[in-house]
Amino acid sequence: MRIFLLTSLTMMAFAANSVLTRAGIYDAGLDAVWFGVIRLWSGALVLLVLVAALGNVGHWRSELRLASLLGLFLYIFGFSLAYVRLESGLGALILFGMVQVTMFSGSLLGGERPPMLRWIGTGIAFGGLVYVLAPGSDAAAQSVNLSASLLMIVAGIGWGIYSLKGRQSKDPLLSTAVNFSLVAPIGLLFALAAPAFAPAKFPPNGVLLAVVSGAVTSGLGYALWYAVLPRLAGSVASVAQLTVPIIAMAGGAVFLGEALTVQFAVASLLVLGGVGLSLVKR
Repeated sequence: MRIFLLTSLTMMAFAANSVLTRAGIYDAGLDAVWFGVIRLWSGALVLLVLVAALGNVGHWRSELRLASLLGLFLYIFGFSLAYVRLESGLGALILFGMVQVTMFSGSLLGGERPPMLRWIGTGIAFGGLVYVLAPGSDAAAQSVNLSASLLMIVAGIGWGIYSLKGRQSKDPLLSTAVNFSLVAPIGLLFALAAPAFAPAKFPPNGVLLAVVSGAVTSGLGYALWYAVLPRLAGSVASVAQLTVPIIAMAGGAVFLGEALTVQFAVASLLVLGGVGLSLVKR
């Protein structure tokens, strides 16, 4: 029961990132790039404190991978910029589906030969993404524009790359702390070098939401996930993450008043069902 509760709490933290980002950018008015910067710095601070408390900072160079830095950068800023236009649940669905497609493609390039069910499941999941973004659908009409969708697709590719490289890590918590700490100053330079993104002011509510997203649902959320992960079977861990877009959709509806549509429900079933099918071994 304890592991179930901790896993559920972690999935809620992951889904909360979508709701917090949408609320901080769209409702509170904080600039999307600066939301990402604050999220990175807050997460880096919390993760470094955790790593220092555990006393395992000595081998941080072994956890440094350029592909991980690039993946994290693409994820953080693609994610933030996409939520200028996308609603919480729809953004999480696109992100989640694209992460799975990216990781599947990466596995193929790495020499894996997936079974037929995984091919079919990935195809169904990708079809769900196409369906929800298709011109004329209610979901597309209510909240999707092409640029925001492409940005979230980029974020999904970035997180997929980050996840693939994370499999090679001997210390995932230290690796995450190193990556956040190195990408945070790069993100700051990105914001300062792009004055068109700079807001006239930092709305307090938006800054607070960005700090919570970085320190709590990202920093502490990832730390909790890495503590629980060794106790879960790989298939259980993958299936648990299927709940994230649904939780984000519910959170967006409850806290942000976002509408639910039949098309979105069908697309969710396709994406989550397809990914679930790909996890079936036989």
